[in-house]
Amino acid sequence: MIKDLVTDEAILSTPCEPATAEDAPVAQDLADTLASIEDAACLAANQIGVTKALFVYQDDAGEVHAMYNPKILMALGGAKVAESCLTHEEPSTVTRFAKIKVSFDELVDGQLKARRRDFTGWVAQMIQHMVDHCKGKLV
Repeated sequence: MIKDLVTDEAILSTPCEPATAEDAPVAQDLADTLASIEDAACLAANQIGVTKALFVYQDDAGEVHAMYNPKILMALGGAKVAESCLTHEEPSTVTRFAKIKVSFDELVDGQLKARRRDFTGWVAQMIQHMVDHCKGKLV
């Protein structure tokens, strides 16, 4: 279901609780909402008012993926970049890394499965932005 975006800083700055397999409907709402926003590439649960550590992003091939409980384990090649956000009006300058290693959970057959994967480039930048959202960090 397409949800309204939340701009309330109190919600966006709240660190998110761990997500569970029961949060699969939230992941679907995120995917539906993301698809409804022109030129959007990622969306975190707190951006639709749900304070769970969960987000979706669109990869370079246009496929949407959901990450539950993401944690950045390693980051290389830091640089200052300007970023915008769907729920924050002003662009921000932040440090982002060219290559990251992320641990996260993925929903497989109704169960969360632990994963670990490396990401680079634009996808790595989006994931870092979404992990900040999960931590309640306003960018």
